[in-house]
This record gives sequence, C-alpha cells and structure tokens, in this order.
Amino acid sequence: MKGIELVSMLFFSLPLLALGSGEVYIVTVEGEPVVSYSGGVDGFSATAIDLVEEMDITSESVTSYALHLEKKHDALLDSLFEVGTYKKLYSYRHLVNGFAVHISPEQAEALSKAPGVKYVEKDMKIKKFTTHTPQFLGLPTGVWPTRGGFDRAGEDIVIGFVDSGIYPKHPSFSTHNTEPYGPLPRYRGKCEVDPETQRDFCNGKIIGAQHFAKAAIAAGAFNPAIDFPSPLDGDGHGSHTAAIAAGNNGIRVKMHGYEFGKASGMAPRARIAVYKVLYRLFGGYVSDVVAAIEQAVLDGVDILNLSVGPNSPPTTTKATFLNPFDAALLSAVRAGVFVAQAAGNGGPFPKTLVSFSPWITTVAAAIDDRRYKNNLTLGNGKILPGLGLSPSTHGNKSFNLVSANDVMLDLSLLKYNPLDCQRPELLNRNKVEGNILLCGYSFNFVSGTASIKKVSETAKSLGAAGFIVAVENTYPGAKFDPVPVDTPGILITDARKTKELIDYYNCSTTRDWAGRPISFDATASIADGLAPILHKSAPQVALFSSRGPDVKDFSFQDADVLKPDILAPGNLIWAAWAPNGTDEANYIGEGFAMVSGTSMAAPHIAGIAALIKQKNPHWSPGAIKSALMTTATTLDRGGRPILAQQYSETEIMTLVQATPFDYGSGAVNPKAALDPGLILDTTYEDYIRFLCSVPDVDPNEVRNITSSACNSTTGLPADLNSPSITISHLEGTQTVKRTVTNVADTETYVITTRMSPEIALEASPPAMTVLSGASREITVSLTVRSVTGGYSFGEILMKGDRGHRVRIPVVAMGFDS
Repeated sequence: MKGIELVSMLFFSLPLLALGSGEVYIVTVEGEPVVSYSGGVDGFSATAIDLVEEMDITSESVTSYALHLEKKHDALLDSLFEVGTYKKLYSYRHLVNGFAVHISPEQAEALSKAPGVKYVEKDMKIKKFTTHTPQFLGLPTGVWPTRGGFDRAGEDIVIGFVDSGIYPKHPSFSTHNTEPYGPLPRYRGKCEVDPETQRDFCNGKIIGAQHFAKAAIAAGAFNPAIDFPSPLDGDGHGSHTAAIAAGNNGIRVKMHGYEFGKASGMAPRARIAVYKVLYRLFGGYVSDVVAAIEQAVLDGVDILNLSVGPNSPPTTTKATFLNPFDAALLSAVRAGVFVAQAAGNGGPFPKTLVSFSPWITTVAAAIDDRRYKNNLTLGNGKILPGLGLSPSTHGNKSFNLVSANDVMLDLSLLKYNPLDCQRPELLNRNKVEGNILLCGYSFNFVSGTASIKKVSETAKSLGAAGFIVAVENTYPGAKFDPVPVDTPGILITDARKTKELIDYYNCSTTRDWAGRPISFDATASIADGLAPILHKSAPQVALFSSRGPDVKDFSFQDADVLKPDILAPGNLIWAAWAPNGTDEANYIGEGFAMVSGTSMAAPHIAGIAALIKQKNPHWSPGAIKSALMTTATTLDRGGRPILAQQYSETEIMTLVQATPFDYGSGAVNPKAALDPGLILDTTYEDYIRFLCSVPDVDPNEVRNITSSACNSTTGLPADLNSPSITISHLEGTQTVKRTVTNVADTETYVITTRMSPEIALEASPPAMTVLSGASREITVSLTVRSVTGGYSFGEILMKGDRGHRVRIPVVAMGFDS
C-alpha cells in the first residue's frame, strides 16, 4: 500500500506563473453538493438522495444544480485572479462542493480568505500500499453454492478499483470462456479508448475504464511515454487487486513451465470498473483520487476498493476524519457505496494506520496457511533453511560452490556490485558453469535495482547448476518473499545461517598466497521448493500490517474508534499481473505475481462485500461492514487464538497473541458474514453526530468539510452504533448503547461478556428475543477497577438459539477519575 506525503508541485504549463511557484490545492466552498442538497437555492430543486440507485445523473435537477455549482467555482476564481494565472483542474460537485486548482501559494492565501471559501489544503501525493485464498476462506464450498455457484457469485455487482489501471487482455478478465455479460443499465460509467490500439478497455466483465491525471500533469510529474495516458496498467498493482476481488474462477497460474494452482477472485462474476489514479514513477495525487471517487459513485459502483491512503494524518484539520479524501468517502457511503481500504504497511509498530474513519472498512493483512520453504544441504551435512520457489538441483545431486567474488572477470568494473549477481558479463563463465553460484544480498535488493529474478537469469546464462543468495546484514525495508524461478535457487534469510555457509565455503576453498582461489571444494544441493506447506497456525497477522490504535489528530492522540476493522489474507497472494508492470522487479514481463501487502487484503474484503451485496441488495454500507465484523473469528484453523508477527527486543521476528489493534474484530469468515443474524447499522446522520462529538473539533469545521451542521455536540464518539466499542480514556463508569437489527428469522439471544480484570464490563439485558426485522437496544457499561496504563480487551458475545453468533469487540484504557 502506498501512503501519502505532502509535496511541493512544480508549475508546468501556466504562462503567468513562474516555473516552480505553482501548487495544486483542494478547495471546498459554501453550498451543498448534489448528494446532500435538500433545496433552498432559487430555481434549483432538491437533489439529496439516500441510495446511489436513486440518483438520476441525467435528470434536469441534477445536471442543472451541478452546472450551477461549477459556474460558481469559475466565478469565484475569475473574481480573484487574472486569466492565465491559475488553472482549475476539477470541479467537485456531487460528493463534495469544491474544486482542485493550480495556483501560487500567495494566491492560495488570498483564496482562503475569500467569502464563501471554507477550506483550502495543499494537494498531497499518494503511493500504493504495496490463488489459494478462496479455498482458505471456504468460498467454493461454503459461499459460492449459496450464490448459484462460482459462475453467478457477484452477478451484476460493480466493484470500482481506484488503483493503477488494468491489463484487459489477462485471462482473469477475459469473457471467452464465460457466459456473456449482459448490459447493466444502472452503471453509467464510460470506457476510454486505448490511444494506440483505438480499442476500448471494456468487454462486459470490465464494465468501465477511466484515468485521472490532471493534477499529475499540472505538477509536471506525468510522462505519457511511461505512465500511459489511459486506463492501461503500467505497474501491475491494479490488475492484481482487481483479480483478487473479481477475477475469473479457475485461472491456471503458470510461470517458467510450472503450475502453481488456480486463481480466482472472491466474487468471480462481479463487474470491474477501473479508475486509474496511480502511475509508475510518482504514484498519484489526492485531487485526482477525489475526482475518481466522485466519478465512481456517480457512475453507480456498489463497492469501492482503495489501496491508497494518507501517509500520516492531515495537518490542516483538527481531526484525522476531516479532510477532502475522507469527506468524499463519507459522501460515497451516504450514496450507498461500501468502501474497503488497506490499513497500510507500517507494521508491526503501533499507530501506523493510514485509514482512520469509521465509515471506511479498514483491512489488515494476514498470512494464510500456505508457506513456501526450501533448504540447502551442505557437504558437511548441515541443512540450512531458506526460501526458494524453485526446482531442486539436477538429480538431487550436490554441486561445487563458487562465490561471485571469486569468479570476477575484471576488477575495474567494481562500480557495479558483482556479489549481487545481476550482470553475468562480470563473472567468469568457465568457473561458474556446472557449479552453484553463491551471491550476496545487498541494499540493491531493497531499493529494487537488484532482484532474485535477475540472479536466476545470470545463473542460467552462465550455465550454473543453481544459485544461492545469502543475507549477511538486514536492511530497513527488506522483505523476504519466495520468488518463482526456473533455475534451482534459494535465499538464505537468517544471517546466522549465512555465517555457517560462508565459514564452510571459506574452509573448503583452497587459495594461493594472494588469496586467489585455486580449487572450490565446498559442495551443496538445493531441495525442491515448488510445493507449498500448509499450516494450521493460520491466519496470522503479517509483520508489515499496520497496527492500531487509531488516532484522532496529527498529535497522534488515541481515537475512540477501533482500527483496523478486519483481517484478510494479504501475504504471498497469487493473482494477475501486467506484463509491462514495473512494481515488482521479480515479476517484470510475467502474467502472474505473488505479492504481499495490505493492498492485497483490501480486495478480499471488497469481493466478499460484493457477495453480501448480491444477497442483500438494499443493505447499507454500515450493514455490510457489521456483517463482516460481527461474524469474524479470533481463532486460527487449529482452534487457538490468532497470533501476530512482531519484533522481539532484539529485533528478531517472533509471534505474540494478537489483539484488536492487530486484527480489529478478527479474521473474515465469509460464510458467516452472509448470514450474520443481527447487524448494527449506521447512517450518514450517525457519522455526522460522531464527528460533532469528537473532543476539540469545531462544529464549523465539520460543516466546512461535510456541508452538514452539528445539531448537537453532547454525545460521545463511542456512542456511534458501530460493531465495536472503543474508549481510549475511561474514567469511572461509562455507559454506551448499541442497537441490533434481526436480518434473519425470530431468534432468542443470550448475551455474555468477557473483559480483562482491570475493567468491569456488563451488558443488559442478559437475554432477549428479537423478532425478524425488528431492532433491540443493548446497554453496555464499563467501569475502571484498576489502572494499568495500558489497554484492556474484551468482547460482548450474543449466541442465538438458531445458531447465530454475534461478537462485538470491546477496547478501553482506564484512568483514575
């Protein structure tokens, strides 16, 4: 997942601004956007909606009011600045009322003081958050049959991907072997035409394809030769996420002549709508993302998948929840669109989340039950574990080891690091051929200028029997994933094992008086690493997955919101790749890639949400989120508490028992989420009340960002009817209420609680019968028994007599009153 950082943007094309003086700013102004306009402007009738299906974008009321807003944007700018000294990039009219404009900082200061202007923020740069999982999640046997089989799972549900585009020719998106996709009139998006082939990007499966780059162009960052001015994926990331959520079922994953199973999306019959905002070299810009989100909602998507988000909380607002990005997503939720967003890859450290708001479903990444491991057997009998998704050395025989340092051709070429084994022309083929090439792991592998794939190609071109890449030092940002190669190879990731390997090699290599090798007598064999090993200790929270607690402001004060919300597979995920994609050096030119990140976890949830939406087309985003969270599990496949990867005091990766700050409500359980029994629904008005209750937030700021007024500021953030309870500062006793609605048959529930002993947790009534379609209120009280200086964790469990099980996680930190 790529985060967001504040950047200065070079002015590129405006004649009356000095080069370098321009910046892109996002501006919101007085007046309600289309989605919430309830009337009051002479000559324009109300356009406010409850569900996106109800908005007719071609209606006279919508088009005329949207044009009215755009004209007001233009009039404001024209009244302040001379023609040619600014460039308006977008008018936002439907989800937020405002615009993106390229101006100087001095002009931005003047704009912020103009009547009717509510908010001016410098644009921010964005980066992305960077097969087997349908079976791991139980979809083929437990979920797809209830939706008519895989060939109907997700039928007529549209998932919008705000990402790096798509590679439309991939078999994961093909319609050749599927039942034809009929028209879907309620989706109103367009398909751009490829400027090179003059063919559009859509085929029925892909139902919409657009790109957004006006801010990138204004910033001077966009290179059309590299970034493709079309929805074409020049990165790989967008194709990968789309295939995880909605790729075709049963697509054979083949690389180097080996088959690694069959890949499928979570909702293989769902439609794909592409909104490209991410580009190869620079990522993207928030103003382009907001434009893409607005267009996606206007087009009629049901689900939005976001693998982008801010790198840190916004600095220009008092609350992390109040910024144009989150405001646009709040309006999207108001319009009935479910939003899944990657949590971020800043783990395992606390407060590293980049998805903050309660109306967004924030997804943490899990390691599933499939692991690829391999081992190296030395001539002295030692067996060293490592990673190597490769065949074994020929005939399982041992071969002599030769270090790249010992077979260099020309010392004058040391401006390159020969130990990386990236350049075969630096090494002596006569000494490498028939032997195992021993290479080192430098920072170049972290920066992306070196790759395991290139090592494999070097070894193959020199006729080596195999290769070893040995890690002597760990580098910040290093991640050790198995890479599929067609040459026998292994990566030794443990520096202690690398030392054993090097000691054995040095002791077995005869050298002359100058240290030059005379004979290579160390031997080794590489095992077959192509088959995965299945573990019952899954899922586990991945080391890189960002952790809570959530924060409410830029000073990183804790928020009364549980984040992340849910855990989904995000480690070593096989899915489609763009052959021209450059995001992963090990998969350049390939049609599939095995990638890790919360970027991979979010589309799992987006796809499962599509299945829930298919079954319950009138459910709100809050209802879908509740169904996912209240049915999640906190146990692994072996029935033990889920563990989280973490660093020990000596910075060695270890496993600890996971908490809600690692996995939210737990690991997603798709079958249970399709039949949750009870839901805790939340509306747009609930979220506004939540914003108004956040301490130190100015009601005027809420109105400026959301165009909705605070009718009351007397509540507390924990009063939001969310499927979790978080109180970051609990003194004495605090009481909160939750309203549950029965979406199944009439059922009687027994309610129990469990909490760490320093907090007393009570829920009433102890039992209740909830009629089908009816709602009941639960009163929950938390009381501080002792102060520990840390968080306490617990749960409210509701067990129904018809088999439903509803769980609400509870998190609180006690203080002396």
